[in-house]
Amino acid sequence: MRSLVGLAVVVTAASLYLYYLSLYLPAGPRRRPRPGPEAEHVEGGESERSSDTSGELSRLKFPSDLEELRELAELLQFYKKEHTGYVLLLFCSAYLYKQSFAIPGSSFLNILAGAIFGPYEGLLLACVLTTVGSTMCYLLSQAFGKHYIVNIFPEKVSMLQKKVEDNRDCLFFFLLFLRFFPMTPNWFLNMSAPIVNIPITFFFCSVFIGLLPYNFICVQTGVMLSEVSSLDDLFSWQRLLQLLAIACVALLPGALIRRLSQRRLKLSVQNGLDADKKGQ
Repeated sequence: MRSLVGLAVVVTAASLYLYYLSLYLPAGPRRRPRPGPEAEHVEGGESERSSDTSGELSRLKFPSDLEELRELAELLQFYKKEHTGYVLLLFCSAYLYKQSFAIPGSSFLNILAGAIFGPYEGLLLACVLTTVGSTMCYLLSQAFGKHYIVNIFPEKVSMLQKKVEDNRDCLFFFLLFLRFFPMTPNWFLNMSAPIVNIPITFFFCSVFIGLLPYNFICVQTGVMLSEVSSLDDLFSWQRLLQLLAIACVALLPGALIRRLSQRRLKLSVQNGLDADKKGQ
């Protein structure tokens, strides 16, 4: 009971912090006046700008589909011009909130990172935040959730424990394999890692390296999302070749890991975890 109260306090504090951070949305950069007679009505434009600010505040929410993602990306790109620090803090806080509490939808935030911060800064940011957020989930599980996770997922934890013990001599390599080819969801691996005695150093490094291809694909998707204005642009030969190159780069590490895993890892008994993967 004490662990549930502690977890509730952490979740409540994090939620209030994120909520109040969104309330301090700074004044946006001045928009360029539209050509034509509308540009003459300066006072009217100022009043419209203030009403737009309140409307933009209501748009600060986690995206649930591609259209909401595009709108949020445009809004944050607009604010990033003069309030880079605020946008960075807001994005990092929202990302860590999702990762720490194992809330689905981090792929949307990876795409958003590419749309807002570009291919290189976005990829670095996504990898760092994924790793830090997953580690925070590890620590929260270690502090508050061990008993409950074992009771809720006894078979999954038992199967993962067996595979970890079978591959204890090459544990880091096994963790990389799980990230490249998830036989169990990433959120479950984050929460159950301290229960099956995976060292936090191995866990931290395996998340950063193992999710790099996935983050790379999402960030590059976000970059293209911010550049295309229609479906014709998306399905042009240039974009299709770019997508092919991205897929090849992202799949190469996984192919190497799979080839090496046939020699080093003990993965013969996979029915429990594979069945779990199919059921997700």
